[in-house]
Amino acid sequence: MCVYSLKMYNNLVEKCFNTCVQSFRRKSLEKDEERCVSKCCEKFLKHSARTSLRFAELNQQSMQGMGGAPPQ
Repeated sequence: MCVYSLKMYNNLVEKCFNTCVQSFRRKSLEKDEERCVSKCCEKFLKHSARTSLRFAELNQQSMQGMGGAPPQ
């Protein structure tokens, strides 16, 4: 696993845990905490995918502007 993936995973866990987990009364998550974690993870992963896609688009445009890649 590359460092970037591990860092992204750690950020995801920390953000969603801090946002969603409110109590430590049980070993397992309560239903509302479980739903919150699921939604949080989904939003985080969709955001990361969109950011990566946009970065790739901008990088391609930059390379085309420099004459480094043929236009598509």
